[in-house]
Amino acid sequence: MDILWILWTIPAVIAVEETLMDSTTATAELGWTVYPVSGSSDNSWEEVSGYDENMNTIRTYQVCNVFDNNQNNWVRTKYIRRRGAQRIHVEMKFSVRDCSSIPNVPGSCKETFNLYYYESDADTATRNSPAWMENPWIKVDTIAADESFSQVDLGGRVMKINTEVRSFDYNMIQYAFQDYGGCMSLIAVRVFYRKCPRIITNGALFQETLSGAESTSLVAARGVCIPNAEEVDVPIKLYCNGDGEWMVPIGRCMCKAGNEAVENGTVCRACPSGFFKPTQGDEACMQCPINSRTTSEGAINCVCRNGYYRTDSDPLQMPCTTVPSAPQTVISSVNETSVMLEWMPPRDSGGREDVVFNIICKSCGGGRGGCTRCGDNVQFLPRQLGLTETRVYISDLLAHTQYTFEVQAVNGVSDQSPYSPQYASVNITTNQAAPSTVSIMHQVSRTPDSITLSWSQPDQPNGVILDYELQYYEKDQPEINATAIRSPTNTVVIRNLKPGSIYVFQVRARTVAGFGRYSGKLYFQTMTEEEYNTSIQEKLPLIIGSAAAGLVFLIAVVVIIIVCNRRRGFDRADSEYTDKLQHYTSGHMTPGMKIYIDPFTYEDPNEAVREFAKEIDISCVKIEQVIGAGEFGEVCSGNLKLPGKREMFVAIKTLKSGYTEKQRRDFLSEASIMGQFDHPNVIHLEGVVTKSSPVMIVTEFMENGSLDSFLRQNDGQFTVIQLVGMLRGIASGMKYLSDMNYVHRDLAARNILVNSNLVCKVSDFGLSRFLEDDTSDPTYTSALGGKIPIRWTAPEAIQYRKFTSASDVWSYGIVMWEVMSYGERPYWDMTNQDVINAIEQDYRLPPPMDCPSALHQLMLDCWQKDRNNRPKFSQIVNNLDKMIRNPNTLKAMTPLSSGVHLPLLDRSIPDFSSFSTVDEWLDAIKMGQYKDNFANADFSTFDVVSQMTMDDILRVGVTLAGHQKKILNSVQMMRAQMNQITSVEV
Repeated sequence: MDILWILWTIPAVIAVEETLMDSTTATAELGWTVYPVSGSSDNSWEEVSGYDENMNTIRTYQVCNVFDNNQNNWVRTKYIRRRGAQRIHVEMKFSVRDCSSIPNVPGSCKETFNLYYYESDADTATRNSPAWMENPWIKVDTIAADESFSQVDLGGRVMKINTEVRSFDYNMIQYAFQDYGGCMSLIAVRVFYRKCPRIITNGALFQETLSGAESTSLVAARGVCIPNAEEVDVPIKLYCNGDGEWMVPIGRCMCKAGNEAVENGTVCRACPSGFFKPTQGDEACMQCPINSRTTSEGAINCVCRNGYYRTDSDPLQMPCTTVPSAPQTVISSVNETSVMLEWMPPRDSGGREDVVFNIICKSCGGGRGGCTRCGDNVQFLPRQLGLTETRVYISDLLAHTQYTFEVQAVNGVSDQSPYSPQYASVNITTNQAAPSTVSIMHQVSRTPDSITLSWSQPDQPNGVILDYELQYYEKDQPEINATAIRSPTNTVVIRNLKPGSIYVFQVRARTVAGFGRYSGKLYFQTMTEEEYNTSIQEKLPLIIGSAAAGLVFLIAVVVIIIVCNRRRGFDRADSEYTDKLQHYTSGHMTPGMKIYIDPFTYEDPNEAVREFAKEIDISCVKIEQVIGAGEFGEVCSGNLKLPGKREMFVAIKTLKSGYTEKQRRDFLSEASIMGQFDHPNVIHLEGVVTKSSPVMIVTEFMENGSLDSFLRQNDGQFTVIQLVGMLRGIASGMKYLSDMNYVHRDLAARNILVNSNLVCKVSDFGLSRFLEDDTSDPTYTSALGGKIPIRWTAPEAIQYRKFTSASDVWSYGIVMWEVMSYGERPYWDMTNQDVINAIEQDYRLPPPMDCPSALHQLMLDCWQKDRNNRPKFSQIVNNLDKMIRNPNTLKAMTPLSSGVHLPLLDRSIPDFSSFSTVDEWLDAIKMGQYKDNFANADFSTFDVVSQMTMDDILRVGVTLAGHQKKILNSVQMMRAQMNQITSVEV
C-alpha cells in the first residue's frame, strides 16, 4: 500500500536561544586577554565602561590607532563551553569611525576587523598560547560595518551601532577579535545556540530539539501522540532546521473514537455524557440521536433505549427505531379456492421506511387440533414473505375450508424484538372448486385397435371425484374431431382405434363443481399387425408351458386372490396395473418441478433417447481400460473431450456386438431415464453414442466405485459423522427422484457410487428389465412372477408389486444398515424365504456395531409395515441434517444386549460357542488378519480372550480404531455370553 505523506502547517513559534556568553551581563571587568598587553603599547584594545543604546552601563573594548601602520591588536574572550550545541552563533555589536572623518589619516586606516576562533577540548590557553596569529587561530570572517560615524557634537560623538551575527559548528571554543588599523569600539558580544522549542502540533508533543550543525541541516524529531490520540498512516515527525525552526511536518495524530480535539488541538477530551464519536478523526462529538443514550463518557456509540433497535446497516447517527404497528383494514375477496387480500399500511412504521409484509396462512378445519399452518401447496402471488405492496393473491386452497390469514407488518428491526410481529387477521371460507389438473398419465397396454391408459388422481381433487373425461383424436386430425369418453375410474380402454396410428390423449376430472382443466397432451401409438403377431409368437412357448401347469396356476390364482383380499391399505385397483406400469404416489408437486417420464411410454424408444440423452460423436470418446462387465457388455474408463470444453475422465458402458434390437432398446432405456435427472447426488449422464459402433452410455466417473465394496475395503476407517454425511447425500438424491415421481425399485449400497470426495450418488436405473427377464443373479429372486431384490424390498412390493417412494424408503433403511455395518450383507446367510418370513413376523435387523441409537431408530422408522407411517425422504434429509448439526445426538449407542429384536437376526456379533477355536471366531467377525497377532501374544483360548481390555488389544497390534471397537465389542459380548452360561449352570 502506498504511504501517504501529509504536510501540515505549523503555528509560528519563535526559536529558543540558549546564551553561552553575554558580555553585557558582566557586573565587573570582563578580563579578556589582549595583545599587545595593555599598557605596554598604545596600540592595544582597552576595556572601558560605556553605555548601550538604552543607556545601560556596560563593559566594552575599544581601539583607535589609525596613525600607525601595520596595526595588529588582538582581544580574546574567555573559554566558552558549547553544552552539546552543534551550531554556535556569535552576535557582535560594534561601532566604527569613518576613516574619511579623521584629519590627516594615513592610507592604512581600516573600517573593518577580523573574527577568529580557536577550537580546544579544554581551557588550556595562556597569555602567549595559542600564538597571536592566523594559524593556529582560524579566521571566521572580516567584519565590516554597515554604518560608520563621523560627526561629533557638544555632547560627544554620535555613534552608529552595528550588529553582525556569524554561525559555525565547532567544539569548545574561544573567540578573538583582531584590529589591524581601525578606530572602533566592541560594544557587546553574545555567544549562543538555537533549538526548536517544545511544541504540541498535529495532535503530537515534540520536545525541545537542538538545531543541526549546518545551516541547511534538518534534525528529525519523533512526536508522541497526546493522550487519547493515535497516529494516522505513518509515524509523525518534525524537522528542526539550523535556525531553530520547526519545518517539514510528516504524519499526524488524531483523537481516538470517543474523544474530540479541544484547546486548538492540544487536548483530546472524552465525549461528555449524551454525546458520542464513532471514529478516529478531527470531528467533534455528536449528540446521541433520538431514542438512544450513552452509559459513560467517551462513548463511541449510543445505546438504543428499551423497545428501540438499530440494524447493522443503520448509521450510528441514525435514530433508534422500533417495530411497526399492525396493518389496517384487511379486506378479502374469495373466488372459489382463491382469495385476494388487500390492506392499509400500519399507522406507525416504527420510524423506518423498510416496512414489508408477511402472510401467515392457517387452515381451520374445525377439528380437535384447531388451526394448523397451510401446506406447501398453497400458492402466493407475488410471494408470501417480504411483500412491498399491500395486496397478495392466494390460490390452490382447499374447497369448503375455513382459513385464517394473518398479515404481519415487519421492518428492519423486527427480528431484534423479543415479541412477535404485529398483525391483522381475516377469516374466510373457500367455495367449491373444480379439481386440479391430472398431471400423470401412462400407457398400460396396447393392441392394434386398442390402448389401455391409466392416470393418477389430481393433486387437489377439491371434493369427491365423480368421474373422468378422456378426449382423444388422431395426431394428424384437428382437435375439433376429438372423441370424449367418460370413466368412473382412473383406468380406461380405448377401442376401435386404427393399427399403427398415433393418437393424442387428454384427461380431466369432474366433481360437483364441474370439470377441471384438461391435462397436457400425450401421444400414444397402437401396435401394427406385424408387431402384434411377432409379440404373440414370442409368447407362444410361455402359453404352452403355462397350459402344462394349468392346475398349479389355478391354485396360485386362488392363493393370490385370498392374499389380496386380506391385505390392508391397498385398493383393488392397484392389482390392475401391469408390471410395466411405474406407479406413483400422488402428492403436492412444486410448481415448475420437472416430472419423470417413463421412456417405455414412447412407441419408438429412439425418440426417448433423442429427447433425454445428448448424442456424442464417437471421436470425442477415448476408451482407456476395461474396469468391469455389465449385463450388456463391458464397463470401461476413459476420456471425453467435447468441442470447446476441457477433457474429462468418464465411465463408459458399451453394448456388446451381436445384440438384438430388444437388447439395444433395454440398454439405452437407462440413458433415457438417467438423462432426465440433474442432481449432485444422482449419477450424471454425459451422453450416448448411438450412431456408431459400439453403442455407448457415457457417465461421470466415480473413482471409489460401488459403496458396498468401498465400505468393505475401508472397514472402520470413517467417523460416524462421515458415514452420516454419506447417508445424507444418498437421501438427498432420493428426495430429488421422489419429487420427480420416480421410483427406483433397486436402492442398495451396490447401486450407490462414490467419488474421490466421498460424495455418494444414486445410480443403476435399469431394474425394470429384471421384472421381465430371467437372471441367475441370486440377489434378484422371483416373487409373484418377477425378479425382486428381496433383502432390500418392502413387503408390499414383494407381495403385491406395489412399488412407490415409500418402498424406496424401506430400501433406504437397508442402505443405512449397510453403511453403518461397513458393507455387511443384510440378513447375513439367511435364505430369501427366511427373510420374508422374519419380516412378516415383525422382526427387523438389529443395530450394527457402534451404531448410534438415533440412526437405528431412523432405520426402524423406514421399516414400518404400514407404508403410510414411513418418513418421506424430505423428512429423512431433515433428520440427518439435525444430527450433523448436533453431533451429540449421535453419541448414544443402542445396547448390545437389546432383546427387542429377533436373536436370530443379531448376527453382527456371533455366538462364540459355535466356534471351536479363536481363529474361527476371528474369521467370523472378519478380523482374521490378526490371527498371528493373537497367537504370538498367547491369546489362544476363549477364557483368555474374554478378559481382554483395550490395552491388550493395542498390545496385540490392532491399530485401526474401527477394528479395535469391533474386537472389543465382540470380546464384551463373549464375556456376557460366558457369564450367562455360568449363571445357568449354577
